[in-house]
Amino acid sequence: MAIKHFPAPSGIKAPPLSFAARSGDLLFISGIPGFDAQGNLPDGFEAQFANVVVNIKRILSEAGATMRDLVKVNVLLTRAADVATMNELYAAAFGPAPYPARTTCVVVALPNPAMLIEIEAVAAVKG
Repeated sequence: MAIKHFPAPSGIKAPPLSFAARSGDLLFISGIPGFDAQGNLPDGFEAQFANVVVNIKRILSEAGATMRDLVKVNVLLTRAADVATMNELYAAAFGPAPYPARTTCVVVALPNPAMLIEIEAVAAVKG
């Protein structure tokens, strides 16, 4: 079975990975941090979360899917204090219910010390 890879957007310096990879009807989205289209990382949690959602939607669109096709989401946060805010923002961005299955973890750090959130996901893609 062929694997289709989705590279980082042009102009974005990314580590050696695909932003997503599709195998069969499953799309695996790499951990997406809160960088904007110019590769800048805003200071605030809400702005980083919004950028993550924009980037996930872009990847899903490129693969012919939408947020409603998400099956599993893993959220990594660097501050436990952001969990309640993340839940509110998540409900608006990933809803309405039913939501994808989700795991949320508070981690010691992400690759860039300014990163406050990273989200990876799996989607079921038709065709």
